[in-house]
Parts: sequence; C-alpha cells; structure tokens
Amino acid sequence: MNKGELVEKLAGDAGITKKQAGAAIDSFTEAVAKTLKKGDKVTLVGFGTFSVSKRAARTGRNPQTGEKIKIKAKKVARFKAGKELSAKI
Repeated sequence: MNKGELVEKLAGDAGITKKQAGAAIDSFTEAVAKTLKKGDKVTLVGFGTFSVSKRAARTGRNPQTGEKIKIKAKKVARFKAGKELSAKI
C-alpha cells in the first residue's frame, strides 16, 4: 500500500475528503519525525513504538573492489510492533 492508497482508505473509513486525510497523514508523519529528532519515542498502544537507535561506526567493504571502507556512526529510526498488531499479522 502506498501513500495514495492509504489516503483513499482513510478518507473512506473516516468519511472525510482525500485532502483532509492527506493532511492528517502528513501531520502525523511530521509529528513523529520531530519527536524522534528530539530523541524521544512515540508509543501508540496496540500499534507499536517508534524510537531512535544509534548505529555504531563500523568497517565495511566495497563489493566491486573488495576495498575496506569506514562507515560512520549514525542514528536510525526503528519501529517495534505492539502486541495487538503482531497478533493480527
């Protein structure tokens, strides 16, 4: 499912316009991104938790040449599915 299909489904289920559904999804993703940027986590009971993890620096390898390269440390977004979501899947 892509964003367009999600907007259409949300609009149909909630009885709102596609424009309003798109704005709601955009607002949600922006709020999650801002919260994660601050280092906090977002928990939606029954759905899951969005959080930030630190990935350590490591040594990798260029697959074309086999040359060793250094990969910088960085922060990555994580999602852990909640109990109810896991049960539905």
